[in-house]
Amino acid sequence: MYGSALMTDASAAIAAQCGPEQLADAITGFVVRKSGIQADKVRPVVQGLITEAGTDAILRLQGRLAETTDAFAYYRGDPVARLVHHRLAHVVLRNAPVVEHAERLTAAHSRPLIIVANHLSYSDANVIEVLLHRSGHAEIADRLAVVAGPKVYSDVTRRFSSLCFGTIKTPQNEQVSSGEAAMSTRDVAVAARQTLAATQARLAAGDAIVLFPEGTRSRSGAMQPFLPGVSRYFEDDDLLIVPVGLIGTDQMYGIGEGRLGDAALAMMIGPPITAGEVRRRVGDSRRAFVNLLGSEVAKLLPETYRGAYAEWRKP
Repeated sequence: MYGSALMTDASAAIAAQCGPEQLADAITGFVVRKSGIQADKVRPVVQGLITEAGTDAILRLQGRLAETTDAFAYYRGDPVARLVHHRLAHVVLRNAPVVEHAERLTAAHSRPLIIVANHLSYSDANVIEVLLHRSGHAEIADRLAVVAGPKVYSDVTRRFSSLCFGTIKTPQNEQVSSGEAAMSTRDVAVAARQTLAATQARLAAGDAIVLFPEGTRSRSGAMQPFLPGVSRYFEDDDLLIVPVGLIGTDQMYGIGEGRLGDAALAMMIGPPITAGEVRRRVGDSRRAFVNLLGSEVAKLLPETYRGAYAEWRKP
């Protein structure tokens, strides 16, 4: 659940088709180096989950890590990658995370929905997935599909963590793209249509989509304006939207950090709202639509996190 941080050595070892003992060594060594936790607290957990998964499952994971991810399409998750993150979460998260208003998710069971959240860290989607499980909403966690930018697929490290759930590859908006994520205007437009089609197909299949409408992680922790183009995901008036505020993931594994921090994490659940209700409140403006969603997320956060939506919190 630690974004690009968790499995640098371990995922490379899996991709090289190493044996179970070498894999356990790789995972244990990485977690110890990055977190400072003693090896005797990590190794038994790792060894147990590898044995439980079995050789066939490990081989399937190796195949998944070797897959090409060029298409802007849906990529299914892998149960072993998910198991690794869940088991090690109990070791790495030394402060018990807080989930507030989890009861608000009951209405979202067994129906398609979109979770919209602020974006602080590569670990954000993994934190959402783990905390949904811990708060009694495994039904939603089991059908997550995260809309993820190209950098998530750029190396085996990040790819490992993305396999903890389904992902839908999306181009990064030109306003926020950099490096390997940069694309031409035409290519962005074509890819965005493919991403939208893949997302609509997953919603039709009953998935719970996770969107980070800022388009990139915040470098200050404060919310950035939501991108207007995100409104295209919400054409169906009956679609349920769940605002989520994340706190502390920037301290656990922030931008530029090479070490897993001992952070106090919190996930705040806002009241669900339908896309139709948002449109009735703001009209046809795409900017107004995403700003209302941004304000709903900001209401869940401490003042220092609200950033571009600080004014929306005022009465």
